[in-house]
Order: sequence, then structure tokens, then C-alpha cells
Amino acid sequence: MTMWMAVLLACGACFILKLVGYLVPESWVSGPRISRVTTLLPIALLAGLVVAQTVVGDGGALVIDARLAAVAVALVLLLLRANFIVVVVVAAAVAAGLRALGWG
Repeated sequence: MTMWMAVLLACGACFILKLVGYLVPESWVSGPRISRVTTLLPIALLAGLVVAQTVVGDGGALVIDARLAAVAVALVLLLLRANFIVVVVVAAAVAAGLRALGWG
């Protein structure tokens, strides 16, 4: 199977999955419990992705480097209600500065 064939199959699978989502009866997805889960699921998935990309290195080993410091700075700036662009730029600058100093 070529790469383009895999891409086309993945596109078809995503289209079918989205179509099936429209065919699910509303009674299956309405209700307070389902609503709470579907509201919090993207947050949990994003948190898992951030942790996996921040502290998991090659081979599944935990790595403490400049990425963790940048995420910590971003978290503090977000708690201080800083503008999102400022958060991204400052966190990137912290990671770049620490890597320039040889940490990471």
C-alpha cells in the first residue's frame, strides 16, 4: 500500500465516522452525564498530549528538559490571564534560552 492510498483510506474512514455521528439518535447523546463527559473530554485529551510531548522522551523514558520549564512558564502566564500570543512567545523564548544555555 502506498502512502497516498493510506491517506485516501484515512480520509474515507474519517468521512464515514463523521457521517455515522450524524446518524446517531439524539437520545443517545443528550443528558447531563453525556454532556458533562463530552464537555470535559477535549480537555483531558489535550492535557494528556501536553504531558506526553513535554516529559516523555525516546523509548518512553521521562525527560526533564527545557520543554517542561516552558510549559511551567506558560501555565503561570495563563493563570495570570496573559494574552495567549504573549504566553506562546514567552514560553518559546524560555525554551530557546534554556536550550541555548545547554539545558535540553
